[in-house]
Amino acid sequence: MATFALIMSGGGARGAYEAGVLSYVLDELPRRLGRPVRFQIITGTSVGAIHACYVAATLGRPHPGRGLIDIWRSLEVRGVYHVGVGDVVGIPLRLLGLAGQRTMPAEGAIPERLTGLLDTLPLERLVRESIPWQDLRRHVDAGEVAAVAVTATEISSGKSVVWVDNREGVVRRWARDPFVIARPARLGPAHALASAAIPFLFPAPRIDGAYYCDGGLRLNTPLAPALRLGADRLLIVGLRHTPTPEEEAALAAHREANYSSLAYLGGKVLNALLLDHVDYDVDRLRLVNAILDTGAHAYGPGFLPRINQVIEQMRGTPYRVVRDVYVLPSRDLAVMAAECLEAHRGGAGLRGWLHRARHRGRGGPPLLPLLRPLLRRASDRSGPGGRRGACRRADRVLPRRRLTKVLPSPTPCATPFGARPRAGPRRAP
Repeated sequence: MATFALIMSGGGARGAYEAGVLSYVLDELPRRLGRPVRFQIITGTSVGAIHACYVAATLGRPHPGRGLIDIWRSLEVRGVYHVGVGDVVGIPLRLLGLAGQRTMPAEGAIPERLTGLLDTLPLERLVRESIPWQDLRRHVDAGEVAAVAVTATEISSGKSVVWVDNREGVVRRWARDPFVIARPARLGPAHALASAAIPFLFPAPRIDGAYYCDGGLRLNTPLAPALRLGADRLLIVGLRHTPTPEEEAALAAHREANYSSLAYLGGKVLNALLLDHVDYDVDRLRLVNAILDTGAHAYGPGFLPRINQVIEQMRGTPYRVVRDVYVLPSRDLAVMAAECLEAHRGGAGLRGWLHRARHRGRGGPPLLPLLRPLLRRASDRSGPGGRRGACRRADRVLPRRRLTKVLPSPTPCATPFGARPRAGPRRAP
């Protein structure tokens, strides 16, 4: 029996697009198929980790996608981080490393944190109160979800830590990868917030004696964890748009003009850290699939078992054949955010500052994502992350098929079971 996995990536406010895709997959797709859509394995990183916990916790509830969209649409900047009068002095001091307070005390289910540039207490409360954590625990303990996994970066070692929550409380099968470590856990708000803690900007929670920050630094799209947990059908939600030559040409002048802008360059650095691994992971997955498929045609059905005799000795886990659907935005989400900000041009305060920053560099949003307009636009069901947008993009990834027909029997693909996502492809012996 096939094991389906839902894989969600990180990208800050671009997660609004991910929420739009989820609203279609969770609400509209079951109606079209005439049956529930179940994912036995759910993984996520950064904002995808928060979504993963939400999906696992709301399993079986009516209209969970609509609930997620409502959360995103209700968000404002002050609902993510708090900026007070004291921050006028405090933020520059923290930038210079002169702030006296190094840690923030625990509050309820939120543990002690290393201080960041911003006070994200509103976001911490939102994650704690908007996700029914007791239901997540009940679904995992009952086996309704085989595993939920979220990834964070351990600050002390720089390694990716994958927290796996399953009924057994044990991670039985994992590749021998010194840079990606699996640990059993009972997921809670702290794990989701740790995975989404953007380095330097957001506080880093302390869990089991160590501090953690955004998992996207080393493992942005957690393909390998899903495979190592036994998935052989993947639905991957990516957040990076591949621009056409015309789109690149239209943005070139804006990018060159803003080369010296700190906000512009800061946004590009965040993009490089949190967005650039996804396409490579999927391309490598499909490259290995082509190698295995060619080998099976050339040498017969015994090809894969024979090479796995060697692979299991080397890595501890075999290669296996999987199927995948990769959903991507059909437009650049940063450009959409700039267009929405243009619709709210002028004004005082933060909105006015963002508008002026937009005119200084359309090709790259400020260091802090253009949160509110992106949420309003990208979470709309008619936008790229909504029902029609998801179908359009699925048609581009897999031509002449609609998502409703693709999900039950996607295009065949293969990947090494347990391969490191950032490593180069191995040659079959």
